[in-house]
Amino acid sequence: MANLPSVLVIGAGLAGTEAAWQIARAGVKVKLIEMRPVAKTPAHHTSHFAELVCSNSFGSLKSDRAAGLLQEELRKLESIVIATADKHAVPAGGALAVDRSQFSQNLTEKVSSNPLITIERREIKHLPKEEQITVVATGPLTSDDLANDLREFTGLEYCHFFDAASPIVTGESIDLSIAFKASRYDKGDADYINCPMERNIYVALREELLKAEVAELKNFDQASANYFEGCLPIEELARRGEDTMRYGPLKPIGLWDERWGDLNNKEVRKAKRAYAVAQLRQEDRAGRLWNLVGFQTNLKWGEQSRVLRMIPGLKDAEFVRFGVMHRNTFIESPNLLKPTLQFTQRAQLLAAGQITGTEGYAAAVAGGWLAGTNAALLALNRVPITFPPTTMIGALTNFISNVESMKKVRRNGHFQPMPANFGLMPELPARIKNKRDRYGAYRDRALKDLRSITHPFQKL
Repeated sequence: MANLPSVLVIGAGLAGTEAAWQIARAGVKVKLIEMRPVAKTPAHHTSHFAELVCSNSFGSLKSDRAAGLLQEELRKLESIVIATADKHAVPAGGALAVDRSQFSQNLTEKVSSNPLITIERREIKHLPKEEQITVVATGPLTSDDLANDLREFTGLEYCHFFDAASPIVTGESIDLSIAFKASRYDKGDADYINCPMERNIYVALREELLKAEVAELKNFDQASANYFEGCLPIEELARRGEDTMRYGPLKPIGLWDERWGDLNNKEVRKAKRAYAVAQLRQEDRAGRLWNLVGFQTNLKWGEQSRVLRMIPGLKDAEFVRFGVMHRNTFIESPNLLKPTLQFTQRAQLLAAGQITGTEGYAAAVAGGWLAGTNAALLALNRVPITFPPTTMIGALTNFISNVESMKKVRRNGHFQPMPANFGLMPELPARIKNKRDRYGAYRDRALKDLRSITHPFQKL
């Protein structure tokens, strides 16, 4: 295999890291280009590979949930990113959340030590020559120059939405005489810190969120901002109605502090239950850092400090990172990509990750796995693979490579990002009314159909 062409991977986020590893796994040399720290982004804090920006959670671990099924498929495909996430998992009440610092450091060390992977820290401003097998995995924060070059290549305008990250506070600054540890409905261990609110406090918090000053961003129009509906800023939720936050990230259902009394006593339950609850999820393995779940925001840092300390238990909160907002860009994949993640205009060029319009960490990893695997197969002069649409990976890639998708999810005239969900999968042969049984059937079919491509390099 000494004369095999090498593969170029642009971007060392989740997708690029996975892609580079799978290419090397096939015995093909790969050059991984990452612009950080030479060129910075509005959201990253380190120069490590696969840095998690918005949250430390990959979603539910349960394989009868869409996110959990996607993770399980990737485990069976021996994903390096998911294996590392499992290794650095922190308690998260049935979800896969990681110590993001250890997670990204460990992945950086693994990839950097692979003898088939060469790392270059520099910015690529133009697509390489047509004959070069290339995976573009630059993510939603693609540099302006490369984005412009991609725009010229495709002939289409980039789409975009605005995304935000939640603040992080130190655990020791949270007042546990007010806040309490519990998971919703007491499922699993008490993995979340919960800050209960009475109605008057909730109403006052909403009023301050509405009045608080937002940060200015370049090319950002607050009045006409195109938000991703799955990750709305907390101040935008507040604007959408008095109860919107209570039916979203601040919902109190299923959370009870034993200090309030007997949950089974109706009178006690009626008198003591919280009107709203803000939750914090463990950020690191030691439990020293906690992020405010659902409190992604674009408020000025001083305003975040002032307003969020109104939450009971956070009066003396010590913020180690404030929330930030950034512009995410992605291509109109249904007009540009095949289910193999190859560009229809150029077979040697592939795209992976959030730049393709998939949403979520595991979805980015899945795109990296497929694009990396197919790039290696191209280098080996073999036929690229396509996932069955009955798998979650196949359902996602089929969606972003199908022009019919444009009609289903256009908003403001543009293709919109799509997270993993069972609605993308072909219907089951027979209707199953019970939701849990139905999702279980989707899972069983997906994992069965995945077996046909579990080891694409086993015959090499």
